[in-house]
Amino acid sequence: MPAEDTYAGGLRKVARVVLLDPADRVLLLHGHEPDDPADDWWFTPGGGVEGAETREQAALRELVEETGISEVDLGPVLWRRRCSFPFAGRRWDQDEWYYLARTTQTATAALGLTELERRSVSGARWWTCRELEQAHETVYPTRLAGLLRTLLDEGPPATPVTLHTEIV
Repeated sequence: MPAEDTYAGGLRKVARVVLLDPADRVLLLHGHEPDDPADDWWFTPGGGVEGAETREQAALRELVEETGISEVDLGPVLWRRRCSFPFAGRRWDQDEWYYLARTTQTATAALGLTELERRSVSGARWWTCRELEQAHETVYPTRLAGLLRTLLDEGPPATPVTLHTEIV
């Protein structure tokens, strides 16, 4: 989900975090359209690269802003994905990189949200792979349950896997 209130179009460089706790649960944020809480989904923390920061720096900054979690071991890029979706009255076109990260810090506090995020993020939850596999909620990226299962069974890929482009 977009983080900045200033996105003006074009391809947005995004860093996302697949954050795992010691029990291999993944942290997802619960988001919705700002004016329609019933139009909701779950997604990985992350957001747009700002200024001259690297994607790694963006991933860590976004994680702190959206979850309050700062004690992480940032790992490799797992997946890359292009996506396009409507949100908050405009279309967002993103080039997303998903970083693996691990933490023992499981309490969350979204203290650095933008105004748009405050209107569209309603919480966070740690999910087991089994819970994701059985979920009926919308989760992004799609197929996250299978991707997480492969990650937990086989470890990180040798090189980032390119996921199918998603256009909503």
